[in-house]
Amino acid sequence: MDRIKVAIIGPGNIGTDLMYKVLRSQYLEMGMMAGIMESEGIRRAASLGVKTSIEGAQAVAREKDVKIVFEATSAAAHQKNAPILKEAGQIAIDLTPAAVGPYCVPCVNLDRLFDVPNVNMVTCGGQATIPVVHAVERAAGAVYAEIVACISSKSAGPGTRANIDEFTETTASAIEKVGGAEKGKAIIVLNPAEPPLMMTNTIIVRTRDKNVPAEKITESIDRIVAEIQKYVPGYRLRVPPLIDGDKVTTIVEVQGQGDFLPPYSGNLDIINSAAVATAEKIAAKMLGKEGSR
Repeated sequence: MDRIKVAIIGPGNIGTDLMYKVLRSQYLEMGMMAGIMESEGIRRAASLGVKTSIEGAQAVAREKDVKIVFEATSAAAHQKNAPILKEAGQIAIDLTPAAVGPYCVPCVNLDRLFDVPNVNMVTCGGQATIPVVHAVERAAGAVYAEIVACISSKSAGPGTRANIDEFTETTASAIEKVGGAEKGKAIIVLNPAEPPLMMTNTIIVRTRDKNVPAEKITESIDRIVAEIQKYVPGYRLRVPPLIDGDKVTTIVEVQGQGDFLPPYSGNLDIINSAAVATAEKIAAKMLGKEGSR
């Protein structure tokens, strides 16, 4: 066995983009695409030779060879599916705001979560900004962190629009629990501009120690950006860190890889890429190999 079989629950745009990323993975193999009704996503997966089902999590749980499951549905659906997957002994990588398991930002805390049966990928804004908050915190402490995630309106599907409150609450909580800030705040903006703009994220952190040299904070941020770029090639600092006393401000931009979704959908690409990077590292550990990235 040189690959670990995975399944995706949710054959929508996010689930389909996930599938294309899995299909080119070194350590992952598509075992099933599952939904709850016939759909274009189910038909697309079947056309690529992927096993499909419209029986949702129940069908996935019956697939004994499937070890890792991506949940790309909704918070309510994952609340129901999580016990089924746990009973089947399958590791759940949850892309919804359900937060049944602990938050996971792979470049920050995955190394502490390998034995956890269910991890939550926070939000797209969380994956883009929490690493930077963490980088500032480890260099100079963080008493407060605020992020503003600006995404193209065209890249915000029904799930995103129905979970705005969950986005802000989950992201703010993860800024504190994973990023290390004493107090976190998150805002999301849906930008209707045409042509659609790339995802941008403004990050502001108040440090605990304003006497830490600016070079140390900048070096810490540059190092974490390089870590993210290993699994999100389109991630970059649009505005390098501006440091004024205890205030650090920076802006990051995320361009998607265009696997299934357009490049301006960097918000969807970064959470999918983080989920696949998480699965690959878990799979590599199962196979007794080092991480693929």
